[in-house]
Amino acid sequence: MRKIVVHMMLSLDGYFEGPDHDLSWHLVDEELHAHFNEQLATMSAFVEGRVTYELMEAVWPTADQNPEYPPVMREFAGIWRAVPKIVFSRTLQEVGPNASLRAQVDPDEIRALKQQPGGDMTLGGVDLVETFRRLDLVDEYRLYVNPVVVGRGR
Repeated sequence: MRKIVVHMMLSLDGYFEGPDHDLSWHLVDEELHAHFNEQLATMSAFVEGRVTYELMEAVWPTADQNPEYPPVMREFAGIWRAVPKIVFSRTLQEVGPNASLRAQVDPDEIRALKQQPGGDMTLGGVDLVETFRRLDLVDEYRLYVNPVVVGRGR
C-alpha cells in the first residue's frame, strides 16, 4: 500500500512561508538537496496544489540545462520530469507533460490510489496538505525545520 507523505520546510517558529509568500529563508544546501533527491526519486507521484505546481514547473523541467546549477539541482530536474504529477486546482485548465488535473479532492479516489502498487506519493502545497489532513488522508509527515525565526507569515 502506498502512503501519502508530506515533505515540508518549516521555520523554528512553525511557519511554512514568510510575509508576502517569502520562501527565501528555506535553506537547502547541496547535502539536503541530495537527501531530497534520494527521497523524492522513489515517489510514484507528486500530489500538488496549483501554487506549488506552478512554482516547481517554472524551474525544474529545464533546470538540468543550466550549467550554473549544482549537480544535485540538475539531477532533480530529471526526477521532476520522470515522476507523474497530480495537480489539484479549480483555476488551471491544463497542466504540463506527465501531469493530470483534478478540480477537487475525492477521498475515495485518493484511497484507491493508495491501494495501488508502487512507491509512496509526496504531497505538496500548504492548502492541499490541510485538506488531506482534514480528510485523514496523510500517512506520514517529514518536516524539515530551518534554523530561522520568521516571526510572521503562514
